[in-house]
Amino acid sequence: MAEVLDLHASALAEFDVRVRAIEPDQWHAPTPCREWDVSDLVGHLVAEQRWVPYLLDGATIPEAEAALATEPPFADLLTAWQVSAGAARTSWLTTEVLDRTVHLSYGETSARHYLWEMTADLTVHAWDLARGIEVDEDLDPELVEAVLEWSLPRVEDLAASGLFDPPIPVSADADAQVRLLALYGRKV
Repeated sequence: MAEVLDLHASALAEFDVRVRAIEPDQWHAPTPCREWDVSDLVGHLVAEQRWVPYLLDGATIPEAEAALATEPPFADLLTAWQVSAGAARTSWLTTEVLDRTVHLSYGETSARHYLWEMTADLTVHAWDLARGIEVDEDLDPELVEAVLEWSLPRVEDLAASGLFDPPIPVSADADAQVRLLALYGRKV
């Protein structure tokens, strides 16, 4: 299996290509994420990326919130995505970053686990965005397989978190992308 840093790069690219494909009249199109349109979905991923540099530097949630509150606003969501994603990726590439501990809303965890969470989030939301703006929904098969493998042992935790819709049953012979999306409550 590919290394998680490489998978993260792939997931970031999957989301990025779709953000750049958003037409001006699509920002308020619905997505598979209940109550989120395209703008809300991209805003969610921007916010997630903005946290990364602070959390990887050891900030607690309140410290990161305070630092983020002092940052100037972006002119638009595309710029916000580009800047935030670039800064997050740079932070992930810091030497020995995966050996660190990060402070998340649910407690301390390893940076490696946090990176897997971010990779899974980017992957699933890349599909959500593709569906919302009606572009190619096919995701990198190696990325999908790896995120599926990482997610399977965490199905109960994902459902209990309340952050995802309940898993949807699919046939045993469904392809990896269908199975992954079903784990996160997406009906393909």
